[in-house]
Amino acid sequence: MAQPDPQTAPRMIAISSGKGGVGKSTVTANIAVAMADAGLSVGVVDADIYGPSIPRMLGVSTDKPAMSPDGKVIPAQAHGVKVISMAMLTDDDKPAILRGPMVTKYLQMFVRQVDWGQLDVMLLDLPPGTGDIQLTLAQAFPLTGAVVVSTPQDVSLKIARRGLRMMEQVNVPILGVIENMSGFTCPDCGSVTHIFHQGGGAAIADEIGVAFLGAVPLDPTVVDCGDDGRPLVRAAPSSPAAQAYRDIARALAAGKDHMAGIATPFAWTLADGAGKPAPAAPLTDGPRDRLVAIDHDDGALVLDWADGSRQRLADRDLRLACTCAKCRDEMTGKRLLDPANVPLDLSLLRVWSVGNYALGMTFSDGHESGIYPFGALREMAGTELEDV
Repeated sequence: MAQPDPQTAPRMIAISSGKGGVGKSTVTANIAVAMADAGLSVGVVDADIYGPSIPRMLGVSTDKPAMSPDGKVIPAQAHGVKVISMAMLTDDDKPAILRGPMVTKYLQMFVRQVDWGQLDVMLLDLPPGTGDIQLTLAQAFPLTGAVVVSTPQDVSLKIARRGLRMMEQVNVPILGVIENMSGFTCPDCGSVTHIFHQGGGAAIADEIGVAFLGAVPLDPTVVDCGDDGRPLVRAAPSSPAAQAYRDIARALAAGKDHMAGIATPFAWTLADGAGKPAPAAPLTDGPRDRLVAIDHDDGALVLDWADGSRQRLADRDLRLACTCAKCRDEMTGKRLLDPANVPLDLSLLRVWSVGNYALGMTFSDGHESGIYPFGALREMAGTELEDV
């Protein structure tokens, strides 16, 4: 698998929400246009396969996209933003009836088989929840981070907290929280009245220790703008909501990345060394379970971590530690794999990245369905950590 060039790969930012109806797609569309207005090259992936809405909000044509000479899909463009969406591949009133594997296929296509050109930022407008699409993106792509959109109501904030925790579990940095519909902007005088609760988004951001990116007031104009394909930042640039969108876009564009470590994705074949990732530059901060170098020596995987420690994990120990459904009961956690059936001379054949949070491995006995989260690797019993 080709390695992404860190100098040219776009910052991939997922815009997520724990529940529907919080205005996540509206936020995504307006942030994208605000970034484009600031001079950035921006692409939007409408990852809500079942309920795509970005084309309507940006006034993008839903005609079937053209293909480039090299066989890639040419994205639509509007307001300086490039867009790909399921709405361009199906009729307007035809539902996308897809099982999980097909959803994964479309997401892969939207990112890797679209002629994006050189982008500075790619925004991924996720469907609500913490399901298959969110996990697919976290596993398949090197996300720079995620933004969580909520509304001031307690129920929305509680569900947003679940979305935050889900992203944390798969090592996707939380870039911040946005509180949408934060008060009502009067169409006559322009004053903001807090008809819902106030300050919940800031409170949850403070509680979890992430940035609060801003509060966007509810503006009646945003409804007409969305229906007409005119983003609020263009239709009413002086409104409080438009200013909030621009401030959020500026914060995200200038945000510091915390994904330093070996470049992902990678797929390393040990026999010939093909695909082995180069060691990353030393880190000055960041999570302790950030992998910065990987090697294999004398029947053991050698892992260097962001905190300066080195870990050696024997090939056979890694095989025995697999927690996939073939090796452990998913309900009880009881080991199904009999160690007596694992050869003493078993060897590791291939290692690949699973998002920013885990490794996949193929062993000489043919097993390759296990996922090894970085946190679990660091906690494997019987291994010794030493300073590099």
